[in-house]
Amino acid sequence: MKSAALLAALGSAGTVLAHGHVDYIIVEGVQYPGYDVTKYPWQSQQPTVVGWSATNTDNGFVEPNNFGSPDIICHRGAQPAKGHARVKAGDRILLQWDTWPESHHGPVIDYLARCSGNCETVDKTSLRFFKIGAGTYISGSPPGYWASDELIKNGFSWVVQIPASIAPGNYVLRHEIIALHGAPNANGAQAYPQCFNLEITGSGSTQPAGVAGTSLYTANDPGILFQLYQAPISYRVPGPPMMAGVPTTVSQFKMVATATSAPFTPGGGNQPNPPSPPPSQPPPPTNPQPTTPPGNGGGNCASLYGQCGGNGWAGATCCTSGSCRATNEWYSQCLP
Repeated sequence: MKSAALLAALGSAGTVLAHGHVDYIIVEGVQYPGYDVTKYPWQSQQPTVVGWSATNTDNGFVEPNNFGSPDIICHRGAQPAKGHARVKAGDRILLQWDTWPESHHGPVIDYLARCSGNCETVDKTSLRFFKIGAGTYISGSPPGYWASDELIKNGFSWVVQIPASIAPGNYVLRHEIIALHGAPNANGAQAYPQCFNLEITGSGSTQPAGVAGTSLYTANDPGILFQLYQAPISYRVPGPPMMAGVPTTVSQFKMVATATSAPFTPGGGNQPNPPSPPPSQPPPPTNPQPTTPPGNGGGNCASLYGQCGGNGWAGATCCTSGSCRATNEWYSQCLP
């Protein structure tokens, strides 16, 4: 018999049916543009932003079976951003997501990797990442209240602090949510990494050793293959240890932008973006019509990556795109 609290939590999961991405970052009040993976890939002229481009136009994820591939570094098909943000060591950075599903509980993890030259031209496989932040399980009975829930509470945003002792230079900030709703099953966890170029200034001297992105996790790590729905919850954050001398998290708050800045480019100043040209290929509709009749749950079918079943689920049981697949007895999801 599943607890009422668990069933209620899973039942509310269907209210948010889309994964998300980081729209922009704010560095101590200054806002810089990120990469809109649902819009920019169809533009013939790509804007200069600080967020790395990627090919996950469905806002999808990297599965554990691909953790050894370059896709885990900064997401599927990721390429370096053409600009960077300027940050002082010790500054706080807010990463603003467009949305995140309530059902996708999990840790929020942040890394830095130093670029030997400009991050705009770096080979991502050469980057060596060290951990500077790790929000994790906070409280509550399964599935519990997690850093991802705190991100939702904070208006789909997360704050990370650049270590004050870090040596100046060019760095890639790797920001990631790992969704654990399917983690009880092999290859069920979902990683959502995103990267941003930073130019860090200051007088620090610390240059931590790092780990290649393709070696951060394995599919069988305790924090990847994890029983989210079993009590008591005891979670070990995957990946290398935290950088010495820095807190695992900082206080979360809704940082407000008081100014905007165009990205900086190597050897130059701010790079203004041209007006957005018409898309060379229309993006897929945001709310596609159901392609299959509604299931027994009534109402419209669930969208791609939405919940479509599970023990106690009373919502839609069909999918507008993909097919409904059970990740475990409590959660079924529309997957391509």
